Amino acid sequence: MSRSSLRRAYGVWAPIYDRAVSGFSGPLRRQSLTELPEDARRILIDGIGTGLDLPYLPAGREVLGIDLSRAMLRRAQGRGQAVWLVEADAEALPLADQSVDLVVLHLILAVVPDARKALAEVVRVLRPGGEIRLLDKFLRPGERAWLRRAIAPLSAALATHTDLVFEDILAQEPSLVLISDSPTALGGWFRLIRLRKTASV
Repeated sequence: MSRSSLRRAYGVWAPIYDRAVSGFSGPLRRQSLTELPEDARRILIDGIGTGLDLPYLPAGREVLGIDLSRAMLRRAQGRGQAVWLVEADAEALPLADQSVDLVVLHLILAVVPDARKALAEVVRVLRPGGEIRLLDKFLRPGERAWLRRAIAPLSAALATHTDLVFEDILAQEPSLVLISDSPTALGGWFRLIRLRKTASV
């Protein structure tokens, strides 16, 4: 799906997005964002959407939220938490190299046109020693999952990918170290993943 089509799709989704996903994703977001490092002072929420992650972040952090959809950002603005919101592309982040301490990637890599490029951008802006907190749906290497693969062309047209193999995406980023990988909703299709960027890139 092109960026313009994705922007239009989430413009339609924006008014009903919270009702559609908050009940399902809220506990997973909370779990993902527990025990954030004390030195994670500058946090990027990449694909902030309507701001559903904001209630689970500790106070006193500098938070930047980016999203491709202006309609989603308007709803995030209404959450009340202190956050700097920017309309931007996850595949071309408007940030300097090594400028953030922690990146939140919740339900975004399976949405963007190129997950590898989006992750590469995260690695670029994340400082050495910084962490990534990731929640999304991924296949595992060699997993047959015939239904998920079969519906991939249709789901892509609906603004999400159902056939991404996370390990294939991660393999392109040797500076990232896997801290944890926990299967969760829908029989483990969704995964909670923690990554750390090594000091030497």
